Amino acid sequence: NNPVEYAVHRRTSFASQLATIGTLTPISIHLTCCYQSIHKYLRHIMRSAGRTVLISTFVSLPVTRSFSTLIRSERAQARLVPQRSLAKRSHASSIWGEIVVFGALFASPGGSEITDTKKFDAKQLDFAMGYLNKHHSDLLADFATVFTEIGEEKAKKNAFSGGSFRIEGAKIVGLDATGIDLDVIVKARSDREAKIKRTGMKLDVDPIKAMSRVHKTLPMIPREYLGTNPVDDFVRRMNRLCLIVNRPAVTGKLIQLAIQIGGDGVGKVHDNLYLNQVPHNRFVRQYFYDMASDAALDAVIQCSEGKISNRMKMTVMFPEMNPSMDSYRIGTLLELTRDVGIKLAEQNLRVRICVQSSMGVGIFTGVPKQLSGVATLLQRMDWQSGEGEENEGMIGNYINFGAIGKEHVANVGQDKKGKRVEQDDVFILICPQSMVGVESSIMGPLSEMVDAAGDRPVILINPDLSDKQSSQGQQGVRGRQDRMDFADSFKPIFHFSNTYVSGTSYFPILGSLCKMNPSALWVAHQRRDLVQGGEVYVPVLSTEEPPTGDLIMSSFEK
Repeated sequence: NNPVEYAVHRRTSFASQLATIGTLTPISIHLTCCYQSIHKYLRHIMRSAGRTVLISTFVSLPVTRSFSTLIRSERAQARLVPQRSLAKRSHASSIWGEIVVFGALFASPGGSEITDTKKFDAKQLDFAMGYLNKHHSDLLADFATVFTEIGEEKAKKNAFSGGSFRIEGAKIVGLDATGIDLDVIVKARSDREAKIKRTGMKLDVDPIKAMSRVHKTLPMIPREYLGTNPVDDFVRRMNRLCLIVNRPAVTGKLIQLAIQIGGDGVGKVHDNLYLNQVPHNRFVRQYFYDMASDAALDAVIQCSEGKISNRMKMTVMFPEMNPSMDSYRIGTLLELTRDVGIKLAEQNLRVRICVQSSMGVGIFTGVPKQLSGVATLLQRMDWQSGEGEENEGMIGNYINFGAIGKEHVANVGQDKKGKRVEQDDVFILICPQSMVGVESSIMGPLSEMVDAAGDRPVILINPDLSDKQSSQGQQGVRGRQDRMDFADSFKPIFHFSNTYVSGTSYFPILGSLCKMNPSALWVAHQRRDLVQGGEVYVPVLSTEEPPTGDLIMSSFEK
């Protein structure tokens, strides 16, 4: 109603004036400049002021025209200048005019707004827009229906008479890591021909009110998960929207798109792993060891920064690590643990590797078959810790061994002989699990150890914290909810498992499900054999939470 006019002479003075404007303040800006540079100029000064244009309407006026004649009332509608008109005139550098911008400014929100200045390059932008417009125009139409004001208009006009207003298609005309601009093809019953309406939407958006019952919203992508690569950020946010509009199959294709146009390879699994062949190649084993070790180190760093909980778990279930299969190899489990422990110890962290001891009462004691002999083998294996070797002095100093229980948590102090004891920094627990029978639950010793560790990282490798059969209902009824809550408190920092035809058939391998690091998304892959030989794992599904088996199978191409 009372727009504040700013005569702009210098870029710096304009930015400083913008910084004083309150949120959601209507303004008008008078600029006298070449049409060709106006868009770039406005983006720069808005960024300098730390503000974002929420709505902007560009109106071309002759220099001699009075500003007061443009606004006749508070609801005056400004005439939009089509982009093609500007394009025709931009080549003539002698053509000058006055650009009036009406809009609202708001401070950048503290949510998941990306502060990284990296953008799509020209090739990435062209490829991404071309792919989405050619193969997923129906998805873009769904976005316009569920997330934009055009969807609100459609809901209102169809409230009394269905089919009065239709969205027939949509096309992307602009995008970046935070939002997209759409040209939406709409047709009202009273119109002879369809019209094109332009609208924009942020990628961090919830469904409009009219669609919120049909399309349930999902949590926003946490800010700390973004800002690494503009392509990956864009795809991750787009995948959230795809799940909201019930198009999960598109998420895998967008992951493939990111890999092709310059993302960081999020969700990519190495080709030609041949996991159906056992024993695995040494390269294959080392490939998983390296991924798990890097994920563990990332998790410890994020835990020290307070970004994630200190209760963590790693699930590594390729065939040689799966105890349900006859291909299970105890040496692979030990080698994985060794690589993870050494990776952390190389960062001057003191690591304690623990294997649960015998459980039970009287003659009914023992350890799970999966862990039989592991504690002894773990200490006897080659750690390259001898004199003159690569990890000289690491065992007994930076890497120690123990069992599961609060008595195995070392704090700074002295032992019985008066020797100084250093505090453990990280705890790695190998396959903690309960056994069948009374007094054979791992939950008690494990919870006591976690409490004694305080805020220090506790990493479980391939845990099985489900209840087992027992007399007197010890692991069946009493305290079951508390045990389930405790098990759920351990968050995945790395996951790799194969997908099979059924729970009892382990051949052939259909695909995989993986989460590469604590902040990564879950990606399901379909294994495909190549005609010329070899195999590839193709991303088919991407979610923020572990997907169900039915959702994974429905995403596979037949």
